[in-house]
Amino acid sequence: MAFDIKEIVTATMILFAIIDIIGNIPIIIGLREKVGHIQSEKASIVAALLMVVFLFIGKEILNLIGIDVNSFAVAGSFILFFLALEMILGISLYKDDAPETASVVPLAFPLIAGAGTMTSLLSLRAEYAVENIIVAIFINIVIVYAVLKASGKIGKILGKQGINIIRKIFGVILLAMAVKLFTTNIQGLF
Repeated sequence: MAFDIKEIVTATMILFAIIDIIGNIPIIIGLREKVGHIQSEKASIVAALLMVVFLFIGKEILNLIGIDVNSFAVAGSFILFFLALEMILGISLYKDDAPETASVVPLAFPLIAGAGTMTSLLSLRAEYAVENIIVAIFINIVIVYAVLKASGKIGKILGKQGINIIRKIFGVILLAMAVKLFTTNIQGLF
C-alpha cells in the first residue's frame, strides 16, 4: 500500500471534472421532477461499485466482448451528446415507460459512472496506484451523494428560471465534453 496524497488529489480532481456532478444538477433536478424521488444512496453505491469493478476488470471486459477503449469512449460521447441536446433544446429524448425512481439508469449509469468516467479510470490506472484511485473514487462518491441529497434544496434556491439558465450553460459544456471525447477517441478507431 503506497498512499500518495498528490496522486489522490490529482485523481480526485480528474474524476470530479469528468463526473461533473455540479454540472449535472439541472439533469438531476429534471429527473426529480419527472419521477418525484431520487434514490441518492442506491445511485451512489451502484456508481461506486461500477467504478471500482471497472477499475479492476474494465479493460478485460471490453476485450472479452471485442470492444476497445476507444469504441467505448465514442459510444459514451453519443450518450453525453444526446443528454446535452436535451438540456440545450429543452426536449426529452430519454424516455422510460414508467420510471418510478431515478437511481441506476440514468443516474448511476451513464451520468455518474459513464463512459467518460470509465475511460478516465482506465487512463488513471496506467499512471497511478490503484489504492489512490479507489480513495479518489470514494471522495467523489461522497460529493455525489451530498449533491444528490441536496438537489431538492438546490432546485428551490435556484428557482425555475435559474435552473433553466444553468441547464443551458451546462448543456453547452456537456456538448463540448461529448465532442472532445468523440474527437480524442475516434482517431484511435482508424
